[in-house]
Amino acid sequence: MSSATAMIHGWINLDKPAGISSAKAVAIIRKHLNCSKIGHGGTLDPLASGVLPIALGEATKTVSYVMDSAKTYEFTLVWGNESTTDDSEGSPTRVSDKRPTKEEINSCLNEFIGLIKQAPPIYSAVKVNGKRAYSIARSAEKKGEDSQLTLEPREVIIHDLVLTSLNQNEASFTVFCGKGTYIRSLGRDLARRLGAAGHISALRRLSVGKFDVKDSISLDFLTSLRDSADAYKNVISLLTALDDIPALSVSRRI
Repeated sequence: MSSATAMIHGWINLDKPAGISSAKAVAIIRKHLNCSKIGHGGTLDPLASGVLPIALGEATKTVSYVMDSAKTYEFTLVWGNESTTDDSEGSPTRVSDKRPTKEEINSCLNEFIGLIKQAPPIYSAVKVNGKRAYSIARSAEKKGEDSQLTLEPREVIIHDLVLTSLNQNEASFTVFCGKGTYIRSLGRDLARRLGAAGHISALRRLSVGKFDVKDSISLDFLTSLRDSADAYKNVISLLTALDDIPALSVSRRI
């Protein structure tokens, strides 16, 4: 890439790999494309993979529209225990031998569709008295203490929730939801409703508004492009994020 700061305006539909944070993915792209202005449309946990819209240049002004968009995820819920983080990176907490059946699961899914209340995971970016919840929880963990942190439930909207596969140890689902939904909380609460205990072992985001995983590019592919012109071919118009926002035509009255 050229050493000069690139003036790129648009979006990259990135398929973020599992194992790195959203901020790390942004930093890699910033360095590779030498961008002066860059941001992303909705954080993905390091455990999660999938669609992470990356805004470049003037497109950063439309990030809020993308973050407000509906999102689709697929996730796997492992039975047996909850964890401190509500995913496989945490330490085991409450345990249960209960293994829900297909009939039991399908009979209660409707309870999680529509406007529901969910408490965010304590390992989340929610602020408590000016501090991130995950920072408070990690501080307690380092001291060998149990986190006494409890987060207030908040309203989120689930448009659809479908069981896609089930075996003795785990169940997989797809969910279409509104902004602010924590899939880790959804998995935790669903297991509790079934009289079981569970945590998320795999999470993949399939879409964010107009950005779909079928049209995404991998981080490895993007960073393999040594020529800036080839990289720019993968930049989408900044108007993409605004495609589904109603436009109002205003004429000037003399």
